[in-house]
Formats: sequence, structure tokens, C-alpha cells
Amino acid sequence: MAYVAFEGRRVYYEEHGQGRPLLVLNGIMMSCRSWSEFVEPFSENNRLILLDFLDQGRSDRMEAEYDQSIQAEVVKTLLDHLELKKACILGISYGGEVAQQFAVKYTEYVDRLILFNTTARTGPWLGDIGDGWNLAARDPDAYYLTTIPVIYSPRFYREQNGWMNRRREKLRPVFSDPEFIRAMVRLTNSARNYDVTKQLHRIKAPTLVVSCQQDYLTPLQEQELICSLIPDSRHVILPGSGHASMYEQPLLFAALTLGFCNCSRTRFDIL
Repeated sequence: MAYVAFEGRRVYYEEHGQGRPLLVLNGIMMSCRSWSEFVEPFSENNRLILLDFLDQGRSDRMEAEYDQSIQAEVVKTLLDHLELKKACILGISYGGEVAQQFAVKYTEYVDRLILFNTTARTGPWLGDIGDGWNLAARDPDAYYLTTIPVIYSPRFYREQNGWMNRRREKLRPVFSDPEFIRAMVRLTNSARNYDVTKQLHRIKAPTLVVSCQQDYLTPLQEQELICSLIPDSRHVILPGSGHASMYEQPLLFAALTLGFCNCSRTRFDIL
């Protein structure tokens, strides 16, 4: 296990493989462990770097409320610690928000930017969803029913109902842990004032934005907005998938990530 120090706290990270650096930034309820099925393909030809944000996984917990921008500084600290001047950065959902903030502020560090199921702002829709999560956090079953079903497409939820039921049982003790719940509330609140719509034009790195047709948490229109604001961006839409694209479409998720990260610039220019 490896840690880097950030403002007196320990931040957990992992490295796998060698090659072009690929830094993966978690969604809000994720941790490094969430990527176990992707470690092998992502590290076959790349130096894969996984990171638990503050209040996530094996990183230290915070005590007070904070702004999401602190997580972008965590990313900067890690890349400096690893002596990396450039990396491909993949962010999904909350991690995509942090990735955009990092890419706006530290443009020179970003080789390629890959954004799945994310948004450039916390508008009324997402803000109210977050408030609903926080209200439901008092009860494990209510928290599960408020946070989990909405991230999957109806088809996946129906066809994989046995897996979903097992997942519910696995998450019940997690959602019963007061420390975890307090961390989730802080993470949710950290994005309350998030809005980079006026800064996205600063991103110079080639950017891939991926939407899912049945994403009811960060709808397609949010990714269309990102693409309209980042100069060198491409947009891909996955049909029939929900917000949790890495679980619903793992092969496409991996293929898009690795193809975009490792494509030569010459070939990339003709896409």
C-alpha cells in the first residue's frame, strides 16, 4: 500500500504496470478497489495510477466541510510526488468533475482527458438529488434506494436483478457505518458550488466525453455542454446504458479509454 502526504493527511494510491501514465479518478461512492476488474487491461500497456480522494476508500477522512477543488490539489500533489509532468486522466462522475477542475488549473499536466458520465456544473437537478441523498443518509435502506437504482439503466436493473440484490446486501453494512455516511455527506456537499462552465475553454488537451443514453443522474445534455466548451473534444454516446457505465458496458468502457489514451496523435487528428 502506498500513501502520499497532503496537508497533514494520508492519501492512498496504487500503481500497476508501465507505459504511458493513466490516472483514474473515482466516482463519489467508489475507491481504488472498484477498479479491480480493470487493473489488468488498464495496466497491460500503461502505467495505471489509482487514487482514493480524501473521504474515500483508504485515504484519510476529513472532519469539516470542504470544497471539491481540494481534490484537484490532491491530484496535483500525487503527480508531483510521482514526478509525472503529464498523464492521461480518466474521470467518471465525481471524478470527472475533479478532472475538469484539475485540467482547467493545471493544463500542462494533462496529456489526454477522458470524461465519463459527468457534468460541468452542479445545477438545480443534481443539487436536489444530492440533498435527497443527504436526507436519506439517516437510514441504510433509504440511502440505498435513493442512491443506487438511479445510476443503472432500467434494462440492466431488470436483467441483473440477482446481482443488484446481492449488491444491496453487501452495501447494507457499509451504509450502516456512520463514518462512511458522514464522509459521503461531505463528498456530496463538496460539489455543491461546482461550476467550471466559464473555464473549460482553457483546456487544451484532446478530450473524449462519453455519455450514456439512460443516464438519469448526469443526463446527456450535460455532456453536450462540456463538448461545446472544450475546444478539442469528441463526444461518444453509449445507447441503452445508465450512469454506471463501467459496470454496464465494461468492454466499451475499457476500449474507449485505452483507445483514446494510447492513440497516436497522427491517427487521433483524423478521428
